[in-house]
Amino acid sequence: MEYIAHIRESDMKVQTVTEHLLEVRTLAEKYGKKLGIKYMAGLAGMLHDLGKYTEEFRNYIVQAVYHPEAPPSRGSVDHSTAGGKLLFERFHRVPADLSNKEAHINKMILAEVVGNAILSHHSYLQDFLNPDSESNFLNRVQDKCLPEFERAKDSFFELVMNETEFHLYVDKAVEELSDYLKVDSSSTTELKLMFLTKYVFSALIDADRTNTRCFEENQPDPSYNPQQLFSAYYTKLMTKIDSFHNHKHAHSAINQLRQGMSEQCEQFAAEPSGIYTLSIPTGGGKTLASLRYALKHALLKEKKHIIYVVPYTTIIEQNANEIRSILKDDEHILEHHSNVVEEETQDDEHEDGSLSLRQKLKLAKDNWDAPIIFTTMVQFLNVFYADGSRNIRRLHNLSESVIVFDEVQKVPVRCVSLFNQALNFLKSYAHSSIVLCTATQPELDYVRLKLEIEPEAEMIHNLDHVIEAFRRVEIVDRATNEHFDNDTLTEFVITQMREVSSVLVILNTKSVVQALYRSLNERNLSVPIYHLSTSMCAAHRNQILDKVKALLEDKEPVICISTQLIEAGVDVSFQCVIRSLAGLDSIAQAAGRCNRHGEDLIRQVYVIDHIEENLKHLKEIKIGKEISRKILIDLSRDASLHGGHILSIQAMEKYFKEFYTELATSLNYSIPKLGQEMTTLLSGPRKNNAYYQAYLSKHRAALPLFLLNSYKTAAENFQVIDNLTTTVVVPFGDGPEEGKDIIAELNGQQSIPDLTRLLRKAQQYTINIYSYEKDLLSKNGSLVPYLDGKILALKEGAYHPEYGLNLENDSPLDMYMF
Repeated sequence: MEYIAHIRESDMKVQTVTEHLLEVRTLAEKYGKKLGIKYMAGLAGMLHDLGKYTEEFRNYIVQAVYHPEAPPSRGSVDHSTAGGKLLFERFHRVPADLSNKEAHINKMILAEVVGNAILSHHSYLQDFLNPDSESNFLNRVQDKCLPEFERAKDSFFELVMNETEFHLYVDKAVEELSDYLKVDSSSTTELKLMFLTKYVFSALIDADRTNTRCFEENQPDPSYNPQQLFSAYYTKLMTKIDSFHNHKHAHSAINQLRQGMSEQCEQFAAEPSGIYTLSIPTGGGKTLASLRYALKHALLKEKKHIIYVVPYTTIIEQNANEIRSILKDDEHILEHHSNVVEEETQDDEHEDGSLSLRQKLKLAKDNWDAPIIFTTMVQFLNVFYADGSRNIRRLHNLSESVIVFDEVQKVPVRCVSLFNQALNFLKSYAHSSIVLCTATQPELDYVRLKLEIEPEAEMIHNLDHVIEAFRRVEIVDRATNEHFDNDTLTEFVITQMREVSSVLVILNTKSVVQALYRSLNERNLSVPIYHLSTSMCAAHRNQILDKVKALLEDKEPVICISTQLIEAGVDVSFQCVIRSLAGLDSIAQAAGRCNRHGEDLIRQVYVIDHIEENLKHLKEIKIGKEISRKILIDLSRDASLHGGHILSIQAMEKYFKEFYTELATSLNYSIPKLGQEMTTLLSGPRKNNAYYQAYLSKHRAALPLFLLNSYKTAAENFQVIDNLTTTVVVPFGDGPEEGKDIIAELNGQQSIPDLTRLLRKAQQYTINIYSYEKDLLSKNGSLVPYLDGKILALKEGAYHPEYGLNLENDSPLDMYMF
């Protein structure tokens, strides 16, 4: 009998189960090899669809494909349990001979780690122990009855690998597990196995979907040679850097400093893989210096990817465009802003075999398999911790990489411990090099679950001297002894415009930004006034920024009112900046938008206290604001304190230590409704596991598993920001492949390559809305579903040409862009 894995939609060609398992194994081995777990990942690959060796599944797929008018019942065939059940049955038992106890225990752990990945490849990793004091994993591998299980095993050993070879293969996987567990004695076994399980799962998901997509498209997976590309990129970058020597100001003190820091970054590239800091001040050439390090290090250490992780989409577009213009390559530079298609979290096993629209969206190439990638902090954290399989599919491509975190101080506070653990894993196990790139370094090695930064981590020498040399602003404290509202702030902006030609105002909430924008417009000033916030899509913000930059370059008058999205990495230089009191890092970043290129000897940055900002639900901004206020008061009393000025290294260290101390109970991602911290759910020891104690009480017996991790429960409760949001495509721009055009295309029948292109393009034309906003827009008939409801788009009337989504909303979304 010919067992069927897939039937191609275009020509009804069959891919057999044997072909699929062997091909997925090959890909999974390739992905696993990067972590030293070739055979563990390969084992998951060749067992994941073991359950398709049944008459039941063969009849199911034939009925689904050839008789769509009478499809089989939803979820009628379980094919993902069999592979995990085989591993558990064969290896999760205590043998009579315990001469090699470690190997036997590791075989049992292997059955849990690899088995969980197999069980979960149509959903998300199973809970070994859930809040109901049950084990979803154990229920599947031990208790569930599979009528044709024996037939499936016999077919596997006959058609894929005989039993002798299979046991030898498993032995190699056990050796890999043993070697893996010996790395990094400072990590707990639970933490090591949590990341190992997620990595195996990532390798399996990507191998399975890549092979299925290649079969459906009848095309091999496109490949590239990273070393060849990085070599060519390095040559182009150095040509660009060398051209700076001919600039008329090339020998100025500032440009000499820039050149020196760039050269230090190249020299530092010879250092081993690790976690390092790059603290180049604003205007010091951070983007090109970090790229110079990344390319050189990738060449010297044979890295596969260079990944830039930024807090805001505005930085993605700016940095990607800058780098793309130097490297002259559109094909191999990926910008990943958001998941345009909402992640499916329910089990989709019932759809395997029939190429539904949902399946096409799932197979669309979305795995970060590109030499240079730009993405956001939210997307990075989602790879490790969010629910669904689309995010975690990318995890294995973070290995053997250079990962640059631009403006790393924007790590969400509740995610600090999770962030640190992820980076420590990438450094110690995944052979990646991490660069923490910011002028305001957070104290991530100060917290309890600390970041393992290298002892000599800083790339730049004589940092105090460099910072002083780049000082181009004076911070003027207007927050300690006075208050502003939008009326007084409007007058203050107008007063400043009599002295300077450009003013930037940065406030903490979107509603106050919009109110000030309206207030200034009502005064009928003969000055262009622009608004920026995340109520506008990325393409819209870029258009506004282009207009602002053009006016600044021409030294024409301009006023810009913005949320904090403009602070990090946006290359603009205003003559005056007004910043509403916030964390010291935000004040420093705002200062970087003033006199950025040293056009004038010194310019003023005014720090004000805006009393109309509602920070009730913005705890981090509120706490940061109060710590900054205390430091300002200290300096007003004694100007020699804290290094002598508000932006000194000493002041920044004091700020972050107090900030993390104040928020110490929030750093481990607390889940109030469960009374648990996410770090405990994912990797807490047995003695601290409340669910395990409940299991003992309920069953009066120990759970017969080594792992107790609650993967599914943790993922279901993980969101980088507190409020659930939905991504919607907006009708901004009516040119080819702009918002309106993309929305129109969503109506058509799309191939997998077309969907891949369309979804990537759509990212610049999306915003994220809260659930209450979604409900309001739905009631108004302003939301239109496309692609069977998998994508939502706004009608034109719901998107304002000046400030985007026209809803009053004080939200923290500007802090972490998707």
